[in-house]
Amino acid sequence: MEYTKSHGFLKKTRDTYNLVDRKDPELYRDLFPYSEVPKVVFDDNIVTFDVPEEIWITDTTFRDGQQSRAPFTVEQIVEIYKFLNRLSGKNGVIRQSEFFLYTDKDKKAVEQVLALGYRYPEVTGWIRAAKEDFKLVKQMGLKETGILTSVSDYHIFLKLKKTRKEAFDSYVEMVEVALENGVLPRCHLEDITRADIYGFVVPFVQKLMDIANNAKTPIKIRLCDTMGYGIPYPGATLPRGTAKLVHAFKNECGVPSEWLEWHGHNDFHKVVDNTVTAWLHGISAANCAIFGIGERTGNAPLEGLIFEYISLMGSLNGIDTLVITEMKEYFEKELGHQFPKNYPFIGEDFNVTRAGIHADGLVKNEEIYNIFDTQKLLNRPLSVSISDKSGTAGILHWIYKKYPAALEKNVTKKHPAILKIYDWIMDEYNLGRSTSISDEEMEKLVIKYLPELSTSPYAKFRKKLADEAVSIIEHIATKNELKSMVPQKIEPILEEMALNDQAMKLLSVTNTKGKKITKNITQIEDKKAYEHKLLDEDFSDRDWFIQPIKHGSSYISDLYMSKITGNPTITVSTPVFDHEEKIIGILAIDFNFDELAMEIG
Repeated sequence: MEYTKSHGFLKKTRDTYNLVDRKDPELYRDLFPYSEVPKVVFDDNIVTFDVPEEIWITDTTFRDGQQSRAPFTVEQIVEIYKFLNRLSGKNGVIRQSEFFLYTDKDKKAVEQVLALGYRYPEVTGWIRAAKEDFKLVKQMGLKETGILTSVSDYHIFLKLKKTRKEAFDSYVEMVEVALENGVLPRCHLEDITRADIYGFVVPFVQKLMDIANNAKTPIKIRLCDTMGYGIPYPGATLPRGTAKLVHAFKNECGVPSEWLEWHGHNDFHKVVDNTVTAWLHGISAANCAIFGIGERTGNAPLEGLIFEYISLMGSLNGIDTLVITEMKEYFEKELGHQFPKNYPFIGEDFNVTRAGIHADGLVKNEEIYNIFDTQKLLNRPLSVSISDKSGTAGILHWIYKKYPAALEKNVTKKHPAILKIYDWIMDEYNLGRSTSISDEEMEKLVIKYLPELSTSPYAKFRKKLADEAVSIIEHIATKNELKSMVPQKIEPILEEMALNDQAMKLLSVTNTKGKKITKNITQIEDKKAYEHKLLDEDFSDRDWFIQPIKHGSSYISDLYMSKITGNPTITVSTPVFDHEEKIIGILAIDFNFDELAMEIG
């Protein structure tokens, strides 16, 4: 063993390892008997932490992710890439994302993503170990590409039908071709956890580092735990021990942390642990896919690594965790993806409790049973699912979340209404029910036993009508004709609106002094009743005028009987703004409540 001086200290020099070109494949049958569960073996050599100065995340959703599901459309790829950019934040925690380059659709997707002009994540390619594929990388204008370089004898002998020497030479040649083409190569060491580390992998990577040093350019190395055989436990032996793998690349091969990347699969439920172990022992880049969607059992889930990153770093570093919930909703609605209800961070029930003893704790303080403020970080408030196990505490917590007024009214577990709701629920289960009590059922029970808390069906329907009326009037108020405040330009717009909506009984615009500047626009059958009324009045004392002027927002009146038509009516009004967002008038519309209700349904 040799040592050199470095900053006044002795430092071990890199040992050189030669390729062992076997005639027969090394399949590690003692570890992988195939007819049995793979074995985990330990030794007394514990590798210590060697955390890089900086760690980050890379994404394979558009490569490995698309190998496990129906391919994304170009439009879906662009939208998902936008999510990645927002989640990553300005500091680029999600540093890169890799893309296929083979089909016209692949190329179009890359072009449209590049056209967005985002710095992060950087778009990189993925190609086979074939010289002609570099043309694709150059055509797309990418700076970096992954190259498939399988390293286990399972692949070299059984799939590629090559010797180790033949595979070694072909991979080296591919890397040299990449550098000749001005492309930064990223060698994907496929099936690293079944490979002969010192007989093939280390000699190969040492050769790559010699090439990198001579060319004065990085050559990146991705450690691919293709079958999920990696073991995160201290002392686990090669080739399965994650810590020892990373240590070999950093110390025996001399690969800088920022050139190293871990890519795992979840066949044995260890993908996140292996990935974090790789981070802790010297790898900067952790590869993953959105929601872990990847071949077979999938890759490390992006959202899982996001929270691991935050935990390790102690800060968000610009990450927008709320995007995780938005992505989940997009995958469900746009892609029809179904998540297990108990899936961490995104499953329907991930922060739902059913146990009454848990709910009792939540009533007192939700931190007792919630992992963190899921409302703040994921826009997912803590909730309780009601069953026969919920007890009065679970019922009370559900009511507190849905009806905050219950706290003000001092509704407790011993309230007679809570006890009646509890009795109803228990009767359901005593009669053989096996499903949870739905929110709709709970709402009906609250209406029945705690009517002072509930919003009546009529009130809910009225709100729906009011929201629709506000949407209509605010759309009209944005028109340039309204902003002109010229009656001859405004009145045709209002007449067209009345013609298309029979529920509108009176439309008019006043100036900021409360004087009408338009005539009364009505339905033809109401014209005689409205034509000469209310034209010269001062409306500056009316609520429908005062509130929009005062608050700069729309106003909805209570239901009243119109003195002119004798029908139930609501008045809706909204400010008219000029192009500098200054209020210049008020648009008001009287709606016949019954006709509006029929339109909305």
